[in-house]
Amino acid sequence: MGEVPLSLRVDAKLKEKLESEARRQKVSADDLAERAIENYLDFQERDRAIMRQRMIEAEKGIFISEEAMTRWVESWGTDNKLPPPEPDIFPEQQP
Repeated sequence: MGEVPLSLRVDAKLKEKLESEARRQKVSADDLAERAIENYLDFQERDRAIMRQRMIEAEKGIFISEEAMTRWVESWGTDNKLPPPEPDIFPEQQP
């Protein structure tokens, strides 16, 4: 797929920041904006993939309780830091 023009309006301060960063990197503002958009879209795609994976895990019904997480977090920065908690909530077994 070839390049196609894209026009968008941005705040003047954002344009200044983009142009300033482009000069620092010795690239055009267009190239920098294209990379920024591409990076943003890649991040969003990865974020959605992680969320899909978390939903699959959540549907299994195996979780770490709030109490276990709280004990762990409260142990941070103490002499008795606990290891990360293991799941302690499991789906009910069907007879």
